[in-house]
Amino acid sequence: MGGFFGTIAQQDCTADLFYGTDYNSHLGTRRGGMAAYNQEERAFTRSIHNLENAYFRSKFEPTLGRFHGCHSGIGVISDTDAQPLIINSHLGRFAIVTVAKIQNLDELAAQLLDRHMHFAELSSGRTNPTELVALLIIQGKTFVEGIENVYRSVKGSCSMLLLTEDGIIAARDKWGRTPIVVGRKEGAYAATSESTAFANLDFQVDRFLGPGEIVRLRADGVEQMRAPEERMQICSFLWVYYGFPTSTYEGRNVEEVRYESGRMMGSEDHTPVDCVCGIPDSGVGMALGYAAGMGRPYQRAISKYTPTWPRSFTPANQEMRSLVAKMKLIANRALLRDKRVLFCDDSIVRGTQLRDNVKVLFDDGAREVHMRIACPPLIYGCPYIGFTASKSDMELITRRIIKDFEGDENRNLEKYAETGSPQYERMVEEIRRRLGLTTLRFNKIETLVKAIGLPKCRLCTHCFDGTGCC
Repeated sequence: MGGFFGTIAQQDCTADLFYGTDYNSHLGTRRGGMAAYNQEERAFTRSIHNLENAYFRSKFEPTLGRFHGCHSGIGVISDTDAQPLIINSHLGRFAIVTVAKIQNLDELAAQLLDRHMHFAELSSGRTNPTELVALLIIQGKTFVEGIENVYRSVKGSCSMLLLTEDGIIAARDKWGRTPIVVGRKEGAYAATSESTAFANLDFQVDRFLGPGEIVRLRADGVEQMRAPEERMQICSFLWVYYGFPTSTYEGRNVEEVRYESGRMMGSEDHTPVDCVCGIPDSGVGMALGYAAGMGRPYQRAISKYTPTWPRSFTPANQEMRSLVAKMKLIANRALLRDKRVLFCDDSIVRGTQLRDNVKVLFDDGAREVHMRIACPPLIYGCPYIGFTASKSDMELITRRIIKDFEGDENRNLEKYAETGSPQYERMVEEIRRRLGLTTLRFNKIETLVKAIGLPKCRLCTHCFDGTGCC
């Protein structure tokens, strides 16, 4: 997916830029980058590193001295190609970072080439999405006109930060699928994907940008350059999986939503179990709520070993990803032995890792393993944001099962997405059987929407029910 952070201050902003960007590390795994502007020298400084085998802090700490003296900067943790990029154009010099998924990337690139434009960033052998966005922007007579050209042209989503010689421009995706929150403190402003980035840097939330809204940040204030759209389709999966527990989107805290969603599910669940446990990390908040709603104790029957195994999706190779996923989770045999344990997790994508984990739990002495999932079954691949875990529809366990049942993975999808339908019940039972679970239940869209607390028409639930617009 990716996340970014930008700040502008009346004094050196290097530390805030470095740590603020790092607080988006849970959103991306491929590249990290920072760009800063030194007003006195009228110069941009940039640094980009590969994060596939290391962490943002370890890669950037040795070179932070290059950024000292800069009063404004932007940074990104990305799942796409190298960024930030620094552009010199008729609009002036600017650096740009994006959080985007561009479905029509090749089509737009061909159109720009036909206009005799060129692409310089081809290190991966393909068009760099951020460079394409920059080229779309410089088609406009102003930054706002150029960003609106991006909104019109891109199929998918695109939020961005532009570091200019006159402040930082923050522009949220036209449908608001990914968030931008603005923070302030004395003598400084910041914009980021995650409000989590603000707490330890002493920023207070100033506002959440609306869909398509464009603002310019300076050290002494925020100027609105484009008013927000009325319609919004923020990704509901932010609260289920992507979001850090302490982050807030549209005024709704991630951990509160996970707890309330679990509590509502648990209050309707009368399965006889001895305890409830969350699969770390994103399943824990839901499990705490589930235990409260169900009236059963919460116990840590499985824990994550974080010192050297913090991510399961960093390696590009699926076999290595599965190994990392196995190694980082350690079951507590003393709590599992002869127990009926109910586990909560965020989602089931491929099902491979969960199947292996279930086998380990039984091998370690569990008498029954019940699984409760925080969201409805993932039936549709996401066309709007970079959902790292699923590259295609057929990687979803649901679509493989539907193909086995129907002979065509696209047949009767709406029936399989309808909670309680015969097709839905048959699919869930088959997932349970293949994963070796005692029982399996998914959350209902209605429960998830109620827990989030926004009208359904302002949430994108495409991956669950195929809808994404009002």
